[in-house]
Order: sequence, then structure tokens, then C-alpha cells
Amino acid sequence: MPARPNARLLPVTPNGLPGWCDRFLDDPVAGEFFASRAWYDTLLTGALPVDAAPVLALAEDTALLPLLRQGRRLSALVSPYTLDWRPLPAPGADAAALRTAGRALGGKLRLRPPTRLDTLDPEAPGFARLLEGISAAGLRPLRFLHTGNWHEPLVPGAGWDGYLATRPPALRNTIGRKLRAARGATFEWLAAPGPALEAGIAAYADVRARSWKPHEPFPDFDAALMRVAAGLGLLRLGVLRDAAGRAMAAQYWILDRGGRRATVLKLAHAEDSRAASPGTVLTARMIQGLLAEGVAELDFGRGDDDYKRLWAGARRQRIGLLLADPLHPAGLLALARQAGGALRRRLRPAAEARPA
Repeated sequence: MPARPNARLLPVTPNGLPGWCDRFLDDPVAGEFFASRAWYDTLLTGALPVDAAPVLALAEDTALLPLLRQGRRLSALVSPYTLDWRPLPAPGADAAALRTAGRALGGKLRLRPPTRLDTLDPEAPGFARLLEGISAAGLRPLRFLHTGNWHEPLVPGAGWDGYLATRPPALRNTIGRKLRAARGATFEWLAAPGPALEAGIAAYADVRARSWKPHEPFPDFDAALMRVAAGLGLLRLGVLRDAAGRAMAAQYWILDRGGRRATVLKLAHAEDSRAASPGTVLTARMIQGLLAEGVAELDFGRGDDDYKRLWAGARRQRIGLLLADPLHPAGLLALARQAGGALRRRLRPAAEARPA
């Protein structure tokens, strides 16, 4: 019988992932940006909670799980900016190797409070096989719905007019009316490092400060990520200014999958410019530019905000997991809560159907 791979929990400095991680990480340009060194190193240096330490769960040469440790609890290495977290299988790892690696990782996560993994794509490569192995190690994966992801696969060659024809009539009318009204505004499309980008980053920060959005937990993160993405040729930052040159709206997108997907990371408009609908105008102008570059999919990130379903017609479910050990008190409590919730859901229809 082949030896089971050894699983380890390895601490990481907040300066970035060690070099040996590269074999598990995606190319940020050709692959998944949110599974790349560019993403994780920016996250570690700019958006790490003060009470958390990064740690890597490694099953030898087969799979890597970037995690955070807070006391005895482990969770996925995510932040408020994370749109997609996934286990990182080694290239070429087959189903049997991934199940074996999952079993080794599951054994390493035993006898501790439940490990929380969220913002998970259930279709991510290797995820199902790793989970089979983790379950075989004695952990119970408790699944929950985490967040929605609205996106729009684009018809090749349809262009702006084709895309616009698929949008709700109310949005089409609003876009036409507001674009005509905004002819005196200035639109800036910024992609390359340099003084123009730095001015655009400053405009984004100014708009963000004048927007309706809550306090930014890591105020320097967006600027750092924009600079990293620009250095890779993946940033598309848009700024809309009024006739006086003051920024009314700003948003930035990141390209990956060889330029086939564009994901909006952040967008904001100034409340004092709300009447001009600068957010709608800027989103329309950005999508026009992205379509001209040949993007095949627009991705509106995490969350089910009402505006997203106007711009995108498809929704994916991101899930979460609690990897609970029945032999640990916190794991047993999590299992009991799940069982209680399932029982309440079964009883609710009968209670609602009972005559008053």
C-alpha cells in the first residue's frame, strides 16, 4: 500500500507566500487571478486582520490550502475583498491523489474547532475529490450558502449593441438618457503604471470617501491591488469627471483567464453627484471598452446587490463549509446546530399548513 502523504500546517510571514508555493499557484494573466501569487501577496501585505496569522495546510506535493489562524481556530485565507477562495491542487494531481491528500489534510485538522472555508466555488478543480478525502478522515463537512456571484457570458462578436439588447428595457432607457446627458463629462480609462494611474487612484479614493459606502477596513488595499494589476497589464480603472474636472464616479476591473474574464472589484460614486447617475454612466462606458477588448465574460463579484442583476443575467452560488470533528466539543455543537436547523425546516411547512 502506498504511503499516505504527510500533511503539515506551516506558518507564513505577512510579507508574502514562500517561493515553494509557486507550483500550486495560478498564472495571474492566463489563469485565475484570485488563485495567484499576485493576489495572495497583496492580500497578506495589505488586508490581514490584526489578530490573525496566515498558515498553509500542505499535503506534500499534492494540495495546498491557504488558511488563517485565530487562536485555535482555522479559516480560509480570505478578506472583505475576496471574491473566490479555493483549494490549490498541484498540476497533474489525479482524483486518487487528491482524495489521499484530502484524507491527510483532514487528519491534520482533527481534534480542533471547526475549520471554516467560505467564498468557495463548488466547481473548482479538485475540490470534490479533496472533500471526499477530508470526509474519509472523520471530519463532517457542513455546507452552507455563502454569497451569490452575478456574471454575464458574452456572445462572441455581439459587441455593445448586442449586449445592450439583452438588458432590461428600463436599464437600456436609463443608459441612453444618461449617456446623452453626460456629454460634458470626461471619461478616463487607465491601465498602465505611471502618473496618470496615480492620479486615477487618488480620484478613486476621493470618490470612495464621498460615497455612501461604509468605512474601509483596509484603506490602502485597493491602491496596492491596482498597482500590482497594472504592472501585469490586468487593470482597467475608470474615472468619470464632471465639467469642472471633479471625479463623480470610479471603478476598477481586473482581467484574467487570458483576458477572457473581466471582474469588477470595486465601484463607487459620489453622493453629491447622484442626480447625474455617474455610476450607471461609468459602468456603461467601462463595459463598452471591455467588450472592445474582446472580453468573453463580465463578473460582478460577490453579493446579490439589486443593481447586479440589471447588468448580468446569470448567478452562481458560492458556498461555505465548516469542517467539524464530532470528537471535539465545538465540532459536536456545530453538528447539533445543523441537525436542529434541519429539523426546524422540516417542521415549518407542517406548522404553516395547520389551521388557525
